[in-house]
Amino acid sequence: MSVDEGLDAGGLTLSAREAALAPPRAYGEPLAAGQLRGEPEDFLVEEDLGFAPAGAGQHLLLKVRKRNANTQWVARELARIAGCRGFEVGFAGLKDRRAVAVQWFSVPRPRTAVNWPEVRSESFSVLEAHMHNRKLPRGALAGNRFTVRIRAVDGDGAHLGAVLAPRLEQIARRGVPNYFGPQRFGRDGANLVRDQANLSSLRREQRGFVLSAARSVVFNAVLAERVTDGSWEQLVAGDIANLDGRGSVFPADTADSMLAERCARLDIHPTGPMWGAGSPATLGGVLELESRVGTRFAEESGLCAAAGMAHERRSLRLAVRELHSEPEPDACVLRFRLARGSFATVVLRELIADVPVTGDAAD
Repeated sequence: MSVDEGLDAGGLTLSAREAALAPPRAYGEPLAAGQLRGEPEDFLVEEDLGFAPAGAGQHLLLKVRKRNANTQWVARELARIAGCRGFEVGFAGLKDRRAVAVQWFSVPRPRTAVNWPEVRSESFSVLEAHMHNRKLPRGALAGNRFTVRIRAVDGDGAHLGAVLAPRLEQIARRGVPNYFGPQRFGRDGANLVRDQANLSSLRREQRGFVLSAARSVVFNAVLAERVTDGSWEQLVAGDIANLDGRGSVFPADTADSMLAERCARLDIHPTGPMWGAGSPATLGGVLELESRVGTRFAEESGLCAAAGMAHERRSLRLAVRELHSEPEPDACVLRFRLARGSFATVVLRELIADVPVTGDAAD
């Protein structure tokens, strides 16, 4: 990074903070203010695994409902009950603490039988238990369903719903920029540290958070450039495209009208770089933009390369599926489905002001 960018009070470069926590919106300023997460029940996320339990094997898949509880804390509690080590517990992704989440965990089959439906506390309860053939790995889900209650500041839920309706229609039709949410960067960007010299001294989990934040801020900065120039939802020469909700990518032939039509239907999307060793696989002006941002964030991109990470791609656009709203006397309730690895906060920030910065990765 250039030395004249300046540092904030926490030692984070100002450009990194802006890219991470305050990237440009696609649809302009929010249409209204609203209160989120007045109660944990105001934010419900439910995992969709996309597959059925195997029905046999040396592991158990546990469907768990947690309230106001940290995913990793629940995992440790399940390890204690199952009599296994913490690292043997699997889960597909982290879910916010200030919420209600229905998510899946795996544990090795205990040597002593456990009556799992009776495992319940104020913070979590086991809803289902199924035999399965392997540990649940990170990212092993199809997506997440969200139910979000936005409480009207003036107490008029019907009016709030009416104000938000035009932008909801736009979002359903066009999607939103697929930014990494602020929770990826830690409280006040704490995972984005300027001095990386002591990275090797961090615990494995902490090191993973720092590397993930470094990769994510470079991606957000590239996406911010394309939101600014209006190309975040279009295929341009040199782009690499991906299929909606999948990891497969391919060079985009901008002369192919069929690809442009599929892009307009949200079937495929342009992608941005998840930084690693070497150069991005894009071409022309897209490669020039990504390389320029990589140079601007030289410390973060260099950290990813030094860690041996490979260049990967992530969709620049997030399709918001099954989006609809329902009025309540004092609130507007949104329901929608997102692909894995995306964040509900990036949808909400296009709608209302003062979205809390904690939580909700759809990993």
